[in-house]
Amino acid sequence: MVYTPYDFNESVRHRVEYIEERLRDGSPVAGISYDGGVLLLTLRRTQRKIFEIYDRLMFSGLGNGSDLEVIRVGAIDFAHQEGYARSPDDVTIQRVVGFAISPGIKRAFGDVLNAPFVVRALFAEMGRTPEEDLFYTLNYDGEFVSLQWAAAVAGTPEAEEQMVRQLVPENADGVPDLPTALRRALRAWSAGRLWVIEPQLQEEGAQALTIERLDQYLHEQLPELQVEAAVLDRFTKRERKFRLLKEEEIRSVLP
Repeated sequence: MVYTPYDFNESVRHRVEYIEERLRDGSPVAGISYDGGVLLLTLRRTQRKIFEIYDRLMFSGLGNGSDLEVIRVGAIDFAHQEGYARSPDDVTIQRVVGFAISPGIKRAFGDVLNAPFVVRALFAEMGRTPEEDLFYTLNYDGEFVSLQWAAAVAGTPEAEEQMVRQLVPENADGVPDLPTALRRALRAWSAGRLWVIEPQLQEEGAQALTIERLDQYLHEQLPELQVEAAVLDRFTKRERKFRLLKEEEIRSVLP
């Protein structure tokens, strides 16, 4: 059987279309730095979506649950091996994503004889100060981007842009506290979903995503979906810095 470059390009194009169509229905994930640490937030039905990877690292994403689980387990295994062989300070988000996870996803995407990963993943690393916090977004083709202050993964790149607009508003002043970060993350989630499911918004523009519209959509989704939020606590005296937020902490900022 002769396999030409044209066949390969066509196969890759079909894979991209397949993956992006699957991701469109995924629940977005928002990440933001706040004065006391780093926050990840999403909404889900049943299966948990935000996980601790190592002492200062956590992870979430959208896509196939089994693919996300493979990434989670691989990241945890690498982080602990790295921490044991070197030191905990050597376990960084850059090494976990760039060295351990990205190459395997890239190989799977380029191997037209096997199924690709259907994922968009978000990794967060807490620094000593908000200026040192880092976010990495990882795509289904293995490409990744490093960001500061805020990041998001959603069904489309355009939806992610709208989420970041909500996470870091133009009138933002300084580093937010946790309640403010939660409100921004909730509205960012709404913006990410609305931008995908309501195509007319792309004609109306970002100004159509008013706070009232975002809060109303979130309120409509709460009977069916559960808010899941977790933080890496910068100032905790506990050995474990990761914690899932309690229901009362989230309820206090809901519209």
